[in-house]
Amino acid sequence: MPALRQSSPELANHPEPFPDNCKTGGFAIGAQAWTFREFSVFEAIDKTAAAGGRVIEFYAGQKLGLDQPGVKFDHNSPDEVIAQVKEHLQAAGVRAVNYGVVRIPADEAGARKIFEFAKKLGLYAVTTESVESMEVIEKLVKELDIRAGFHNHPRRPADPGYQLWDPKYVLGLVKDRDPRIGAAADVGHWTRSGLDPMECLKTLRGRVISVHLKDVSDKSPGAHDVPFGTGVCGLAGVLTELKRQNFAGNISIEHEYNWANNVVDVAQGIGFVRGFGAK
Repeated sequence: MPALRQSSPELANHPEPFPDNCKTGGFAIGAQAWTFREFSVFEAIDKTAAAGGRVIEFYAGQKLGLDQPGVKFDHNSPDEVIAQVKEHLQAAGVRAVNYGVVRIPADEAGARKIFEFAKKLGLYAVTTESVESMEVIEKLVKELDIRAGFHNHPRRPADPGYQLWDPKYVLGLVKDRDPRIGAAADVGHWTRSGLDPMECLKTLRGRVISVHLKDVSDKSPGAHDVPFGTGVCGLAGVLTELKRQNFAGNISIEHEYNWANNVVDVAQGIGFVRGFGAK
């Protein structure tokens, strides 16, 4: 894809990475498996499909299946385990698209293991906060054509060294890098940091690789996740801005609440996006 190697950040989301059968309301939307952390990988896939999601983002260390106690799924998994997951994905009609938030080591051998795992699964991107590993991340992004998004957790008043909460910092981090490197934008965490998600997206225009979509109860650091459209994240504006930017990455619903019975919450979120796309 030679166009992706040009310097303009506006090319970060092109060409179109997902077919229409992965999309709802114009977006490739599904669940972050962390939403179903109380369950196995296989159950997370099934619950994503039951909620209407067509894509899934995995995280490191989730138990694989109820019939294989002690087996966890991550970038250290052998090929036979990866094959089991791919088979289950195909049966459920769900596509794996992302992996994170994962620590990427600064040594190439350790980082390569993560990117080659992503390649085996056919992932669009990996999500990380490993700022210190930027050089090896860029090398592997170029070599393997896997995107990398820097995720934001909320502002940490007791830890001024943590800066990824600030989209201006993230932009400064990625703006001169390969256009396949950008932000894995968590709109709920931006809101918890006292920021306006729509303005944050504008700041990062052309560099939004993927999105963790959630709505939260209020703008405090301790706000909990709520059904889409009932909180303060302004999700209609967020989706409008993503559409305006021709965002073509994946959206993961990460619902960190009602852990034991949250399929309905994810389904409501997908329905919200479906309704947005029908306008």
